[in-house]
Amino acid sequence: MVAATQTVAPGLLVAMPQLKEPHFHRAVVLMLEHGKDGAMGLVVNKASQLTLEDVAEGQSFELASSRGPQPVFNGGPVESHRGFVLHDATWPKEVAEIVPGLFLSVTLDSLKPLLKDADARLRFCLGYAGWGPGQLEEELEQGSWLYAEVPGPGLLSEEPTQLWERSVRTMGLEPSLLMSGGGFN
Repeated sequence: MVAATQTVAPGLLVAMPQLKEPHFHRAVVLMLEHGKDGAMGLVVNKASQLTLEDVAEGQSFELASSRGPQPVFNGGPVESHRGFVLHDATWPKEVAEIVPGLFLSVTLDSLKPLLKDADARLRFCLGYAGWGPGQLEEELEQGSWLYAEVPGPGLLSEEPTQLWERSVRTMGLEPSLLMSGGGFN
């Protein structure tokens, strides 16, 4: 449990089963900001129908052939046209370190060379999850979220469809024992 005065950023919020809202059902959210004015994070395990190939083509960017059909992720319901790139490359001009080895970039000038670089691991998200003042604290108090440490740049290698379950297991919990109404069976 996270105390009301503690920040959950950077960290992972793992949705409890009772969160049925489609954006957050079994979601894993990488928290970027959390303070008295609200909170912001990126859902990192919800793939969209778009691919990096679609993005590269739409922007006339070169895409490393080794990238394959990587999905674009639904980062959250807020500003779904806005892009966020999580990556492990230290060289973009515009970069913010989230945790050691895991970086965030938000400009097309950073996205273009990252798509071209076959060695850079990345996860491109459209939109973000946002909470107003006190809203996230209320959800945490209600038991809607579990908190986990960010596994560093390893987050970028995680299979998105297995990230929720893996995150719960990393906390020493059995996913099947989590009840839909909150708590444990």
